[in-house]
Amino acid sequence: MTSSPRSLPLRPGARPGHVYLVGAGPGDPELLTLRALRLMEAADVAVYDNLIGPQILDLVAPSAQRIYVGKKRADHSVPQPEIGELLVSLAQTGLCVVRLKGGDPYIFGRGGEEAESLAAAGVPFEVVPGITAAAGVGAYSGIPLTHRAFAQSVVFTSAYLKDGALDLDWPALTRGGQTVVFYMGLSRLETLCEDLIRHGLPASTPAAVVRHGTLPDQQVVSGDLATLAAAVRAAGLQPPALVVVGDVVSLQSRFGWFQGGASL
Repeated sequence: MTSSPRSLPLRPGARPGHVYLVGAGPGDPELLTLRALRLMEAADVAVYDNLIGPQILDLVAPSAQRIYVGKKRADHSVPQPEIGELLVSLAQTGLCVVRLKGGDPYIFGRGGEEAESLAAAGVPFEVVPGITAAAGVGAYSGIPLTHRAFAQSVVFTSAYLKDGALDLDWPALTRGGQTVVFYMGLSRLETLCEDLIRHGLPASTPAAVVRHGTLPDQQVVSGDLATLAAAVRAAGLQPPALVVVGDVVSLQSRFGWFQGGASL
């Protein structure tokens, strides 16, 4: 006889002197994990990013201190090394620290850098996975990131290297039969499209930009590598947004079930 989901044992709750690197998902509060919600409700302090919306932040314990350390392009309110030091110092005072990060902590969330700081200081920590932005955007925009007829693999990449350069592995990104999702690529969209074409992808390759994926004001602008940048400029899209490139984008007009926002 199998146990019902309600009878399954839950993991231990939040502990003082610990840091929880919690993935808050792509934006829709209903996409939080049960573990994330339980820790948020028990937190002494929540350290959160720019991508954490008010609906998610409202789920943190009312008594918890809230510390904003968000980052926007070319505007880092708190440098990354200082965030690591902050997490260490808060935990060492005996607090239960929930570090809320958009998407998943280990997928372009700098969770690895923060885990390094905690491990070096001997601070106990736990990583709580979240639905990464690419998965959320794909599901809510009607773009399946893999599909046996179109893409047998998917690549997540950042348009920004640590030094700000756009020196990517273009041969790997321009292989056929795959989907490529660019995080933080909107500000470099025209250059990205030109470089993908220059390194071998047809200009007719379907591509899309999704802004505020999974949220009520989600916007989807689709086209191909030759036309996408102009279409995005005309629509006036601003970050945060993801860029999706590959034949699966051609399915968006048929698979776009989410009615919470405008599809352009």
